[in-house]
Amino acid sequence: MEAMRESWTDERLDNFRGRVEERFDAVDRRFDAVERRFDEVDRQFDEVDRRFGEVDERFDQVDARLGRVEDGLDSIQRTMVHGAIAMSAAMVAGFAGVMGLLATQL
Repeated sequence: MEAMRESWTDERLDNFRGRVEERFDAVDRRFDAVERRFDEVDRQFDEVDRRFGEVDERFDQVDARLGRVEDGLDSIQRTMVHGAIAMSAAMVAGFAGVMGLLATQL
């Protein structure tokens, strides 16, 4: 095994500095690759945001249509209630008429 040196020579320091710079260059390349990936993900999220915008527009259209349908259903319900009241009044009047007829015939 090689013995530890007590001092560093200029040549060894230059060699060490060169290796450190190589390693940092490699780290820089890896960070550049990561940044490119993040840029791609950002572009994909932009596409997703655009498509969600389209979905929101479609839901707004569906909400508008449902509002018209609900208005129509409210109108139908109101008509049914008025019809039920009219039929009930007609039945009460008919029973009263039959009771009056029976009272006059007895």
